[in-house]
Amino acid sequence: MRRRFFAGLFVLVSWTVMVAAHAQKEATPRAEERIQKEVRHEILMLPFFGVFDNITYKVEGYKVTLMGQVSRPSLKKDTENAVKKIEGVEQVNNQIEVLPTSNMNDQLRVALYRAIYGDQSLERYAMPVNRPIRIIVKNGHVILEGVVNSEADKNLVYMRANGVPNVFSVTNNLRVVKE
Repeated sequence: MRRRFFAGLFVLVSWTVMVAAHAQKEATPRAEERIQKEVRHEILMLPFFGVFDNITYKVEGYKVTLMGQVSRPSLKKDTENAVKKIEGVEQVNNQIEVLPTSNMNDQLRVALYRAIYGDQSLERYAMPVNRPIRIIVKNGHVILEGVVNSEADKNLVYMRANGVPNVFSVTNNLRVVKE
């Protein structure tokens, strides 16, 4: 009888400790906000992160999920390593897609960059270090990600990209955000 009592007591105490430990693992909104800011900063500071890459993320407590596409295979791992070093991050789920490498995709990237950022009406978007318009090329198909100031700019970027020879399709995911 005594053994059962102590065994039951042990299970109850163990369960209470597990619940308390889980409750401590939940991040406060302030901690999540700090992690979000640091993840964004680390991504922007990656040396090979450029206009042909699109990295997004989601922070849930102390877990960070990385998403998007990168044109260099090493950038996927570099992003994960940078985020893992952030204080408070306990888990990183890396779902970043590495885009296929090919001469055709590389040539399209250069042609698209020139068509979009070389347009006099769009040159203001070329000024910041981190370009606000992301050009994702996957086997001749183009996805435009990022932000522009107006619907007219969004449409102009789409038309410029669609006018590049050998582009099979253009998906315009640009968002209009007023300055």
